[in-house]
Parts: sequence; structure tokens; C-alpha cells
Amino acid sequence: MLLPAKAEVARQLRRYRAWERVMLASPADRTVRATFEDSGYTLCVLMGKRCAREAADAAERYLRMGVVTYLQEQEAQLCATAPVHRGPPVELTRSPAGR
Repeated sequence: MLLPAKAEVARQLRRYRAWERVMLASPADRTVRATFEDSGYTLCVLMGKRCAREAADAAERYLRMGVVTYLQEQEAQLCATAPVHRGPPVELTRSPAGR
């Protein structure tokens, strides 16, 4: 897994948090909301997450932890969310045409 530089993560996280505060202060301002959403999207791309809150949380964890610890945590989360097949075993059968 390729990880971004910690300095860039910190910069983008600060930007996201600053725009979050501005957006909460004036939620009707479309320009502020658009910039806030843009900063969230950038953080999502940077951290490989689908949700801005998840990306912000991941960025904070990444900045607190060492790279190896962060990667181990991400691996554990992937293993925990992997789908588990429950039910009878599936037998693969071939059609008569696919001999």
C-alpha cells in the first residue's frame, strides 16, 4: 500500500478541519459548502476512504501512529470486514456443451 507523506496528510487535514468550522458557522453559503466538500474529497483520495469522516479519522490515526502500525491496523480492518461464506459448499458443475 502506498502511503502519502505525513506532512501532506497533516496539511490536508488542517484544511478540512478549517473548512468544516467555516461550513458549520454558515451552512447556507454554497461556496463554503462546495469548498468544504472539495477538501473532504481530497482527504478521501489521499487516505483511500469513501467517506470524509472516515478519511479524517484515518488521517488522524496515521499522524499519531508509525507507518508500520498504521498498515497493520488497516490490514486488520480489511480482514475483519472480509465477507464470510456461510452455507453449504458450492459444487461447480459443467454444462454438457462445455466439455
